[in-house]
Amino acid sequence: MDETIQTSEISVGVVGLGLMGSSIVAALLMAGHPVKAIAPLPNELADALQRITSQLQHGEEAELLTQPLEKTVALLTLSADYGELHDCRLVLECVTEKIPIKQTVYEKIAAVVSTDTVLASNTSAIPISMLQQYVPNPERFMGVHWAEPAYMTRFMEITCGTHTSVALADWVFRLAHHWKKEPTLLRKDIRGFVTNRLMYAIYREGLHLVETGAASLDDVDKAFRYDAGSWMTMMGIFRRMDYTGLQDYPEIFRRIFPQLSNSEAVPKLMQHLVDRQLRGTQSAQGLYDYTEEEAKEWDKAFAVFNKDIYQLAARYPFRTDQRIG
Repeated sequence: MDETIQTSEISVGVVGLGLMGSSIVAALLMAGHPVKAIAPLPNELADALQRITSQLQHGEEAELLTQPLEKTVALLTLSADYGELHDCRLVLECVTEKIPIKQTVYEKIAAVVSTDTVLASNTSAIPISMLQQYVPNPERFMGVHWAEPAYMTRFMEITCGTHTSVALADWVFRLAHHWKKEPTLLRKDIRGFVTNRLMYAIYREGLHLVETGAASLDDVDKAFRYDAGSWMTMMGIFRRMDYTGLQDYPEIFRRIFPQLSNSEAVPKLMQHLVDRQLRGTQSAQGLYDYTEEEAKEWDKAFAVFNKDIYQLAARYPFRTDQRIG
């Protein structure tokens, strides 16, 4: 960790206070930053303080706060006024994945911050190089992709666009360690970044197995949970390959790769659920069916699990400064 960085001296702005945005605010507050949280939509401001405070209380229970809860909350400024961002050294955009909306947000941010303020998007899918064209001084723009809940996960992808200053990206990379992240720094802008490309390949193959009748949803979930899920937090996929020995992989690749789905279409099963406007635990019906109580229990269980897995990962600190590309 770079000891020269003092988070208490770095104001950070967050624009967008939905589920992900408020979670990012909580993470930054826990790290000691003064945070200017901007709600671009009026309904986001209504319960933002209650939601962020609840997340901080969860962090306090997990012993992640570095100072008392009251002092942590005092670092927060909530507003609908973009002018509050004027003194921020870093501003994170966390609004819906629609380019015209992001463009409007960038224009409003750029109008009030200095030309050397670092701007970043939490986008998980839109190329950073595409978004850069909407930002004055595009060298200061990059992707900073968090995982939910942001204050209780170690994942972070920092992605450079075509014009991103590597020095600024490296500053955010070093800063992320003060957020208790294990960040990766991607020097090459690829659609979907790393985590989404990996996960959507798995989603595609899993849904393909179900749609072709090779396995049930429960079969696929069990296989992934009890095989990959038993070692991923400790070592990741490439260290796993080293650990298990490399000699058999080429032959396995030759045999299995031709059998995997390469479809570019949305799986019919997923499209059918979306057409019916089902949202999984949020609507109590999705790939699986839930009672309202079961849906609530999944939220509670996931909160406890995140605390457990966050602490478990800390017990196996195989740290590497990963720069991909």
